[in-house]
Amino acid sequence: MDMLMRIAGEAGQGVETLGGLLTDTFAGLGLHVFSTETYMSRIRGGINWFDIRIGEEELFSGRERPNLLVVLAPKSLDFLRRQVGECDLIVLNDKPQPGTIAVEFGEEAKKLTGAPVMGNTVAAGVVLRLLGYEVGALDSHLAARFRPKGQEVVDANLRCARRGAELAEPYVGYLPPPKQVGAPGFVCTGNEAIALGAATAGVRLYTAYPMTPSTGILTHLASMADEYAMVVEQAEDEIAAINMVCGAVYAGVPAMTGTSGGGFALMVEGVALAGMLELPAVIVLGQRPGPATGLPTRTAQQDLRFALHAGHGEFPKAVFAPGTPAQAYEVTRQAVEVAHRFQTPVIVLSDQFLADMRKNMPPLDRTPRPVERHLLADPPADYLRYADTPDGVSPRALPGSAAFVVMDSDEHTEDGHITEDLTARVRLQDKRMRKLEGMAAAARAPEWYGPADAEHVLVTWGSTYGPCREAVDLLGAEGQRAAMLHFPQIWPLPAERVRALLTTAREVTCIEGNATGQFASLLRQVGALEECKLMLRYDGLPFTGEEIARRARC
Repeated sequence: MDMLMRIAGEAGQGVETLGGLLTDTFAGLGLHVFSTETYMSRIRGGINWFDIRIGEEELFSGRERPNLLVVLAPKSLDFLRRQVGECDLIVLNDKPQPGTIAVEFGEEAKKLTGAPVMGNTVAAGVVLRLLGYEVGALDSHLAARFRPKGQEVVDANLRCARRGAELAEPYVGYLPPPKQVGAPGFVCTGNEAIALGAATAGVRLYTAYPMTPSTGILTHLASMADEYAMVVEQAEDEIAAINMVCGAVYAGVPAMTGTSGGGFALMVEGVALAGMLELPAVIVLGQRPGPATGLPTRTAQQDLRFALHAGHGEFPKAVFAPGTPAQAYEVTRQAVEVAHRFQTPVIVLSDQFLADMRKNMPPLDRTPRPVERHLLADPPADYLRYADTPDGVSPRALPGSAAFVVMDSDEHTEDGHITEDLTARVRLQDKRMRKLEGMAAAARAPEWYGPADAEHVLVTWGSTYGPCREAVDLLGAEGQRAAMLHFPQIWPLPAERVRALLTTAREVTCIEGNATGQFASLLRQVGALEECKLMLRYDGLPFTGEEIARRARC
């Protein structure tokens, strides 16, 4: 059993604060939790909502229709009803209206504390008790959230929560809640998982210019900077950020940056610089709908081709696309390792859906486990930074060591000096491109979910993992033999392995958050797939499992 609640209001009303508080509380009660955010690109006004899905089994996707709608901005009620249809129960921050439970959250908080801003905590108490859970479950989460503001503020919020519970008491039992099943209490967003993966992998410099939806990586790493002896720098722009990363990794310091589409457009010359200098630069690209500024706070999977071909000229790079917070943690660590092993740029594709999703899971390992930097401990006297090797990976020594390290952004000889020798040009270009063979052999395998003999295979990548997985379960419950093939790594692609997995499928559908089927065309390009159907969404909202299952039936 599971249920979905939608908390909706204007920007500036604390929708995210209330949603985050409830998500943490439900996880602490032992429920499985999956929450997502939908918000407009404005500081105040508009209509934002925060969906919290709770259940008795692990959850991987949102849902379309809420069972409980909590409306903080009364004037948005008509709009929300049009968006979601009739839901089971509406709690309205207003005077009574037909078909609603009316609670004036701000007025109730003002009566108790003199501070209407604490109305969100009244709403939290209403929601928790309405579902039959004890309001005391909020106490530790309220204390953790408001302790920096002093015990007086904590106590005031506790009173507000209890007042909300009192107001909800007459309605307890109206909505049967999921049972507490002992699910993990640890909750993590995609951005937090990327940040922790980078920190534990040994990244010592993170520099970025804030840009939705990647900003959360910057702020979370800043909060952990002392714990991991890391420098976190807000650069003046994205050009500075990528060049700072290049400078740091040249000096031997593992470094990473993060941005979104417009910022990444500014970075591409620096990405090409890392390609020519053979530097292990790691970039997180948080996708959002374009072109230009587009829909800056919505989600998309439109930058796959952009990432794959970013930078002028030809040079090897790896491109990853994790699907869940747990996978984001693992993939980020792998991205740092691959960058250093093969001395080449690596891009991690995220998006607003993955960046902001909250999901409970077993706690992620916070232990520092720096990846191998593959540095030459004792360079020879005749050291060549770009020595031509069978696998294309040259021995890497640090500047300032016993080796004389020369680098140049022009084409260069094996010792790093600029050259116009066209024979040397071909030899060094071939050397760089040979890295792709080793990178392909080490590529992260796609993940299969569902029966081995599935007739219908849903091919997906990145953040559509959860909705597709849920769709497979929904279709399976109806007797359909469906499976999912998810790609957490986009490039290089293990074409032969993919072909073998898809040969027995009667029907293949690629699920993508773009208008052109970018990943499907890439699979066809490398010979991993012949023909397939496309299921595309590009309105700025994420897929749900229900939607994919419904469209797959047609």
